[in-house]
Amino acid sequence: MNLRGIANGATRAINPNIEATVRVSAGYDTKPDGNRVPQYDNLLFRAQVQALQYNDMVHLEGLNIQGIRRAIYLNGTIDSVKRINRKGGDLITIKTGPNAGRWLVAVVLEQWPDWAKCAVTLQDQAT
Repeated sequence: MNLRGIANGATRAINPNIEATVRVSAGYDTKPDGNRVPQYDNLLFRAQVQALQYNDMVHLEGLNIQGIRRAIYLNGTIDSVKRINRKGGDLITIKTGPNAGRWLVAVVLEQWPDWAKCAVTLQDQAT
């Protein structure tokens, strides 16, 4: 059962889903001079941006993550930093609306087989 799909049916009436491009980390390449260049796969998602809940904010404060933050719900899976796999955080780009900008997935708050909730931090507003 997709609980996110059920809840999303109700929340879309006041907070519509938006199109977002997710740059999924695919590791990195190492140049001959030793510099690392991140590699990404671009995927399109329907997403919903919401304010963080109090418990999520407390969790992020404990990790000392600062800046402009939001919660984003996506159908699918997403990752924050996975050092063991040598992958960085995924990037989410929203082109229009009040949350337009490039967002870094700081923490995956919930991960289910068919949806995820992540805490994101605004990186820049240039899209």
